[in-house]
Amino acid sequence: MREYATQMEAAKKGIVTPEMEAVAAKEYRTPEEIRQWVAEGRVAICANRLHKCLDPNGVGSMLRTKINVNLGVSRDCKDYNVEMQKVMAAVEMGAEAIMDLSSHGDTQPFRRKLTAECPAMIGTVPIYDSVIHYQRDLATLTARDFIEVIRLHAQDGVDFVTLHCGITRRTIDQIRAQKRKMNIVSRGGSLVFAWMSMTGQENPFYEYFDEILDICREYDVTISLGDACRPGCLADASDVCQIEELVRLGELTRRAWAKDVQVMVEGPGHMPMDQIEANMKLQQSLCHGAPFYVLGPIVTDIAPGYDHITAAIGGAMAAAAGAAFLCYVTPAEHLALPNVEDVKQGIMASRIAAHAADIAKKVPHARDADDAMADARRTFDWEKQWECSLDPETARAIRASRAPEQEDSCSMCGKFCAVRSMNKALSGEYIDIL
Repeated sequence: MREYATQMEAAKKGIVTPEMEAVAAKEYRTPEEIRQWVAEGRVAICANRLHKCLDPNGVGSMLRTKINVNLGVSRDCKDYNVEMQKVMAAVEMGAEAIMDLSSHGDTQPFRRKLTAECPAMIGTVPIYDSVIHYQRDLATLTARDFIEVIRLHAQDGVDFVTLHCGITRRTIDQIRAQKRKMNIVSRGGSLVFAWMSMTGQENPFYEYFDEILDICREYDVTISLGDACRPGCLADASDVCQIEELVRLGELTRRAWAKDVQVMVEGPGHMPMDQIEANMKLQQSLCHGAPFYVLGPIVTDIAPGYDHITAAIGGAMAAAAGAAFLCYVTPAEHLALPNVEDVKQGIMASRIAAHAADIAKKVPHARDADDAMADARRTFDWEKQWECSLDPETARAIRASRAPEQEDSCSMCGKFCAVRSMNKALSGEYIDIL
């Protein structure tokens, strides 16, 4: 029998769990540092006690920035085998979390397969699954129905759930009065909004938050407080709807911590570059240092097909300013369900953004591989360069496809290579160009 229900309860009691030990080793931190941060809510270790194959990771601004990958089937793309291939490819490419956003078919076998076989943190959005699970239209579902699906996901071993607890009946009036360009673009948020509009009732995730906390405490499920009012275009960034919801999420964070339930807070969204840092600081203040989980931010609205790049720009800035968790964005964002290649492009863009931010934040040992790469480039040690690369396979393939005549150069510079010339000059050698 465990002496604690959740990682946070253990931390508050002064207990260092095996999961905290594992995170400490990965992060070059002491177990006591990790325990203290978990006790304070500044680090979340999403670790459902039923997810037996989990390789634990910590999410917090003082740790390495983590990457989440959204996957799952839809009515138009419903091959679970393909989704599982994407899952395993994502884990191999370095993703620390997988969110199953399936919105079609029998979702439970796939969700259970994830928690039985995948070592990454597994997240879900239970409201998506509610309509599918009960096979009933949204308006016919009750608050009890939604709560029972949260329980089902917890029992299936899910490590974190996104719940859009921060919008209320008041938000309906706000959205109508504010006349946003894009209204609500959060899929879960729009479903909660629609349910409230059709039933006239309060948001069940807000109204029954204490009961939800009891479920999460029982299984040690982390709540990711969803940002239903995140901006879906630059024009809606940092408006009253977004900020008021963030204030409410800060209040709910304290209520969760009081029951030893870990929390992450979700954030924007589409946002101009000059607003990103201020938003990160505001979240840290309003949400008491809880880890911030951002989608992008996407810094321009006009790059469909390239939104992995727009999100990587915003993600690097956000993480450098305090965001702890980046949700990847693929080239298919706003367009289609991502295929395997889209997933790879999205993960690599996010990993580059996360790594760049970790260097800026001076996360312990974040720059080690960069310094080793510089040494390898100076000495033309190509094998070492592949070893230091985030994506060795792609780097190796590009060089092989356009191989130079000599190993001490690339096919762009040849004997004009600055590194080659400097090596020879500093060693007193003759520099032959022609």
